[in-house]
Amino acid sequence: MEEYMLPCFNKQILGIDCLGCGIQRAAALLFRGEFVAAFKMYPAIYTLVILALFLILNFFIKFKNSERIKVILIIVNIVIIVANFIYKLSTNH
Repeated sequence: MEEYMLPCFNKQILGIDCLGCGIQRAAALLFRGEFVAAFKMYPAIYTLVILALFLILNFFIKFKNSERIKVILIIVNIVIIVANFIYKLSTNH
C-alpha cells in the first residue's frame, strides 16, 4: 500500500519529518485493524478521527456548545501533533 502514498516533500528536501509525517501510514494501519501500531506511527490519529467524526455529525446534528467542543478538539490535536513532532526531532539526533 505504501507505493500509493504521497511522499513527504519536507523530508525529501530538508531531511526532517514534517508535522504530518506518518499520518498516511497510521490511517492505513488503522484500516487494517492494527490499532497500537497506528498510534505508535502517529499518536494524533485517534483524536483526529474523533474531530472528523464530530465535524461530520455536527453538520447534520447541531450540538449545544459545538463551537467550544470544536476549539477544544482542535487544540488537543495541535498539542499532540506538536509534542509528537518535538519528540521525533529529539530522538532522531
